[in-house]
Amino acid sequence: MIKVENLGRNYGDFKAVSSLNFEIPRGQIVGLLGHNGAGKTTTLKMLTGFLEPTTGSVKINGIDVSENPKKIQENLGYLPEMAPIYPDMTILDYLEYVAKMRGVPEDLRPGAIREAVEATDLNSKVMDPIRTLSKGYKQRVGVAQAILHKPELLVLDEPTSGLDPSQIIAMRSLIKRLATKATVIISTHIMQEVEAICDRVIIVLQGHVALDSTLEDLKKNNSIHLKVNQGLAQMKEFCSQFSEVTHLEELSSDHGLHAYQIEVPQNIIQNFAPKLASEICSRKWNLYNMSVEHRTLETVFRDVNKQVVGDSLYV
Repeated sequence: MIKVENLGRNYGDFKAVSSLNFEIPRGQIVGLLGHNGAGKTTTLKMLTGFLEPTTGSVKINGIDVSENPKKIQENLGYLPEMAPIYPDMTILDYLEYVAKMRGVPEDLRPGAIREAVEATDLNSKVMDPIRTLSKGYKQRVGVAQAILHKPELLVLDEPTSGLDPSQIIAMRSLIKRLATKATVIISTHIMQEVEAICDRVIIVLQGHVALDSTLEDLKKNNSIHLKVNQGLAQMKEFCSQFSEVTHLEELSSDHGLHAYQIEVPQNIIQNFAPKLASEICSRKWNLYNMSVEHRTLETVFRDVNKQVVGDSLYV
């Protein structure tokens, strides 16, 4: 559905986004994750046609966004970080105004508004002026205007920003319901949001794609960290006898003390770790330390961030 090739955006000499490449199929919920200033909002604005790229292209259903933004926006729902709502209107008046602006035929507007109101659970507030609503309800109004015309693509920039815990839970549930009928892209700097909602994560750091993976694949391989008195050649020969080992990496070597990371499938790691320790001890090797690391989005982000940015963490 979406194909991004060599996408970049400069502000003067500053490269906000550089050489982004990814594809998103129909029906996926994708989290665009990164610290503040990583280039997420700039990327979303280019995806939606609200900002011209400096380099590269975005194609949605084969149509180049830069060449025909109006055609793309007809099937696009967009919730920017600051929801575009008019505080002196009631929810109903505002949604009628948006439906008219979106080109929804007059005879279909009542049904479209009713469906958007029901989907966002705004029934009890529909006649209230928007200025009287809480932050959570204002976000729901923002989502309602984004889905009013039944878009194929829904783009949400920080949809849970400023919400309290109960409102966050309600918003997550709403997004999951909406995703049954649309492809959804969510921009956030909150890892829990990605883990709770998304099928896939694209981590953007310093304007580049640092990682692109499904959540399922991210957690497939967990790691065993250990320190022994054996060099890499001996460790490779040792690990070759185990079909369970998918990856071996030497992390450090200092005065005969070697630290390794061994990756194995998630579903066997608890049973495999004792087996590995037993085999090491049977060879009369010195085992100084062993620990099991369960892979989470937080640990993945930390490792990727360290590789790209350094030791400072932006979460």
